Amino acid sequence: MTKRIKILAGVILLLVLGVVLLRVGKESEPPLLNNSVAAEPQLNTPDGSQRELPQGSAREVVVYASELPKSALYEFEFWNDPASPGGKLVGTPNDGGEMDPPPENDPNVAFKVQVQQGVPYRCWIHMKVGAPKGVSQANKLWVQFSGAVDKANNEVFKPGTGSYLTAQGPARQGWAWVGCGESPIYFRTSPVTARLQAGMEGVGFDQFLLSPARFLENPPSESVVAK
Repeated sequence: MTKRIKILAGVILLLVLGVVLLRVGKESEPPLLNNSVAAEPQLNTPDGSQRELPQGSAREVVVYASELPKSALYEFEFWNDPASPGGKLVGTPNDGGEMDPPPENDPNVAFKVQVQQGVPYRCWIHMKVGAPKGVSQANKLWVQFSGAVDKANNEVFKPGTGSYLTAQGPARQGWAWVGCGESPIYFRTSPVTARLQAGMEGVGFDQFLLSPARFLENPPSESVVAK
């Protein structure tokens, strides 16, 4: 009888451990955000004119930092700022130190978004450039995506690798829309994980965009892109 009880207790313990490990695995997954908004009917072009977008265009992806769960942040912090949507941005403290690029796992923010496969997107970040200190100019983020490919359908910018985009902000302190590289990004899966890693201490951001239409050629002119 005692032996049967011990076996039963062991089975129950294994089941409990399995449930705990499953929950931990789910919590470590980047959160999936509901962030797609309908594309604008017109596209802003470099000369200031506008052209009509085709029907059924892919949706704009707009992420507000204030809506991110705390689990999306690794060594980033929420900061209060009345100019930001929801009154918050995320950033890293500035001790004047140096950051290492991926695949080094320095402070980062990771989350999942829905995209449309095979459609070109431009990535934009509303960056807050902080005060310079030590070797840090507080104006750089490195960006990676799961499921991203180039025009030849080769995988690029995958988290955990040394392939990444650089969002380099201006030297002056304050807010600026900063592009993630110069070329469009394509995806072969959805949802995808977006991973933004601090390139310099003291950098912050309050909005992240993946635009297949409205901002495909130019950054937003407004400080807050409405959802």
